[in-house]
Amino acid sequence: MKVNLRKSKNMTGRTLIPFLVLSFGLTWGIAAVLILFADQITAIFGEIDLGNPLIILAIYSPCFAGLFLVWFHYGLEGLGSFFKRLTLWRAPVKWWLFLILGIPAVVYLSAALKGTIGDPLPFSPWYQVLPALALALFLGPIEEFGWRGVALPILQRRFAPFWAGLFLGIIAAAWHIPAFLIGGMPQSSWNVAPYFLGIIAIYVILTPFFNASKGSLLIAVLYHFQMMNPIFPDAQPYDNIIWIGVAVVVVFLNRRTMFQRGEGATEVLMSGEEDAPAEARYPQTEVGMSKV
Repeated sequence: MKVNLRKSKNMTGRTLIPFLVLSFGLTWGIAAVLILFADQITAIFGEIDLGNPLIILAIYSPCFAGLFLVWFHYGLEGLGSFFKRLTLWRAPVKWWLFLILGIPAVVYLSAALKGTIGDPLPFSPWYQVLPALALALFLGPIEEFGWRGVALPILQRRFAPFWAGLFLGIIAAAWHIPAFLIGGMPQSSWNVAPYFLGIIAIYVILTPFFNASKGSLLIAVLYHFQMMNPIFPDAQPYDNIIWIGVAVVVVFLNRRTMFQRGEGATEVLMSGEEDAPAEARYPQTEVGMSKV
């Protein structure tokens, strides 16, 4: 059953403009406040780290932007349909094996190259890992309600999955720039270039997995969680370098669908509950982009 569009017309490519304005505006605006008024913010909210409420708000910005736009276009009924995508879990076994075993394998290989594979867990006593896991699950992965919830499906209406994932990776890498400028953030001590290239790579890698699951938000959230799992040893920047190689392999193995427009998940709401927008019905071209 299709959702009654009582609030507005369907999302289109133009919806990306307010999505990006809201996501970047809120995150970069908060970052500017944190940089210019660090002492005052620390006095009010505590140390500037991942537990600071303003940092959490900045990280949640893509989620807030995505949910607001879903509500604006489809109302509360549309939000309910959107969240149903958290129930999608079916995907080829090879992808689940990659999620559960492949990602840790890459991280531990990278840590071995860095020489940190034998480092003890930075949690004492050991049960402190539990709140760290909870924070990792409910912090960065919540971004996926914006990135994979709204942005990627809309991009895949006009571009082939490879280009959509690549463009979204570049956008997300740029969105992370303030993290390098704010003291107390993990990125402030990392190398910029490998990190940016790594983000683009892992966004490209997730794209065929996301499409194979018919646009599952659950898989996107779990994938993001695995990429920042606090149990894993520090592997920067070697992991980012290896992810680039993994992305090349994944694109090659999925080349039939990655470069073919119309092979990606394009619905923002639960499959079958959203009218197909006109832009998703454009004729396909060889490179997977609409004709102009």
